[in-house]
Amino acid sequence: MFTMKTLQRALTGAVLATSLPLAVMAQGKEPVKIGLVSSKSGVFAQQGEEVIRAIKFAIDEANAKGGVDGRKVEVQEADDEGTPDAGRRVAEKLARDGHNLLIGAIPSSISLAIAQNLDRWDAAYFVVASKSDKITGDTCKPRSFRTNHSDAMDIAMINQWAKNLPGKTYAIVAADYVWGRDSGESFKKAAEAAGKSVPLSLYVPMGTKDFSPYIAQLKSANIDAIWVAEVGRDAIAFVKQAEEFGLIPKTTLIGHSLILNFMINGTGKALDGTVGTTGYTPDIDNPRNKAFVAAWKAKFNRLPTDNEGQAYNGAMVLFEGVKLSKSVKPEEVSKSLKGAQIDSIYGPVTMRAADNQLLLPNYVGRAKTVDGVLRPVIEQTFAPSIIPAPSPLCKM
Repeated sequence: MFTMKTLQRALTGAVLATSLPLAVMAQGKEPVKIGLVSSKSGVFAQQGEEVIRAIKFAIDEANAKGGVDGRKVEVQEADDEGTPDAGRRVAEKLARDGHNLLIGAIPSSISLAIAQNLDRWDAAYFVVASKSDKITGDTCKPRSFRTNHSDAMDIAMINQWAKNLPGKTYAIVAADYVWGRDSGESFKKAAEAAGKSVPLSLYVPMGTKDFSPYIAQLKSANIDAIWVAEVGRDAIAFVKQAEEFGLIPKTTLIGHSLILNFMINGTGKALDGTVGTTGYTPDIDNPRNKAFVAAWKAKFNRLPTDNEGQAYNGAMVLFEGVKLSKSVKPEEVSKSLKGAQIDSIYGPVTMRAADNQLLLPNYVGRAKTVDGVLRPVIEQTFAPSIIPAPSPLCKM
């Protein structure tokens, strides 16, 4: 017989049953909340698209495997518009909304703007593309970590590489902002130390569409090769116009981050055979990278680009900080990564405690056609042992 007591027991059971998932969730670990700050518009939009894709791939991959340290990974995105002011503004909003493990900006100017505010926002920041030495130099911060190559690391490689570069007389074409000037000035020192001449240095405002005045100067300078440190759409415009006006292939281009996949793809065959630094290629030979490349190819039916590889690597370092600290608090994640040994897609690497720079092998590549695709292919590998000591200007 259905009594009032029976009804009460039934209702009590129903309440317990419906509340059980909430109780289980309440007992779960706090999620990893990532603030993905990168360029969806502006001069770095193409690189930003790659970085965003790779970090979201890393997040999806982690969640499919049960999360990071048993924690679900959540992400909120924001467009930094390629400018420091916008980058700082959107990064602050993400951090204050709780997505305070920040990652993803392309230019050094935005990374520097973010890094200066991490304590105030109670955030940590993972640099995946910005190269300026200031990030791990006089403006280094305990909660800011670089997981890609710095200018100093590139220049240490270039100092060795420059000794065997073809030609005796060089010009420089570089973007007129922190990274471009660092690159141009550092290359000039390295080239002159190797007995080469660098009589012409051109620093071009970002957003320049017409490179013809600069190309005219380069053509009349009687040089053997040009060191190019241009960025994003500007680099594509320069290469296209250099080919159109006959500067190349007559004059050799040698690039600092010039033979990026999206630049090669955006310039037809103009960069075929061009040598330059490359931060990542799918050819890096270790089990972790092979697994990443296979998973990426299974999802996208193509190889990961250099920007995608570097961004994925940055996400892996962020996840490692969560695992090591068993926390999502930026301060604890940051402390756990200092001096950490990490199994990365570059092989075993160390996060240097003195300046939070990940010590990576470095590469010189050449744009070559492999399996019908023109892309950067590694020709020389330089071990982390050549990386210079931390800057004495870094005071943490």
